[in-house]
Amino acid sequence: MKKRILFTIAYDGTEYAGWQKQKYDSVKTVQGTLECACKKLFGQQYIEIIGASRTDAGVHAMGQRAVIDVETSIPVKKIPFAIHSLLPDDIVIRNAEEVAENFHPRYDCIKKTYCYTFYIDEFQNPMFRKYSVFVPQMLDILAMKQATKYLIGKHDFKCFCASGSNVSSTVRTIFDCNIEQKGNFVTITITGDGFLYNMVRIIAGTLLDVGKGNKNPEDMIAIIESKDRTKAGMTAPAKALTLLEIYY
Repeated sequence: MKKRILFTIAYDGTEYAGWQKQKYDSVKTVQGTLECACKKLFGQQYIEIIGASRTDAGVHAMGQRAVIDVETSIPVKKIPFAIHSLLPDDIVIRNAEEVAENFHPRYDCIKKTYCYTFYIDEFQNPMFRKYSVFVPQMLDILAMKQATKYLIGKHDFKCFCASGSNVSSTVRTIFDCNIEQKGNFVTITITGDGFLYNMVRIIAGTLLDVGKGNKNPEDMIAIIESKDRTKAGMTAPAKALTLLEIYY
């Protein structure tokens, strides 16, 4: 009997052109790599993995979710161990569980949490260069925290949406946005019911402007009300963004 199985997946996105499988097989994606491994494990010619979040090229994940429909005698809880040797070292299935046949990882999602990381020091640390953005100056963390309070709630976040998006609405709800400094690391952890194209990266770039003193915390009000992408900060690099969790 066919089962719908929900995976929890972690990956280092450095070497991938994002989650979503591309038109050409020569383009390395997380979805494509996982589908190839699943075909070998389950002996099926066609397998489609449906992901909860289409992370961009270079973005990492600790809690990506995705489903597959397969016929298998392998105990579901044993699948992460069975598929391990078929996957590269930068992709790990952390958990597998059977779900209802009508479960959808994207449409049934109620909220997502992302984390963005800056590394603050006089010089870049090569150990962290793939997973953080280097900032060679101190940041005003208090000002950044003050700016985040204007993000909380339901707003039209068009100003934080990159061009190329075809969504019907740019209204989203941000439930929480925290900024924390531990040693050289400054992290922005943000939870919402959904995010627009490059939204978290643009928010990170705008908060970086606040931290540098280029914008005031209160400027966030006018930026959001403007619905104008040019009023917000830069799109911060993908490599410092991690999808932490998806909630159902």
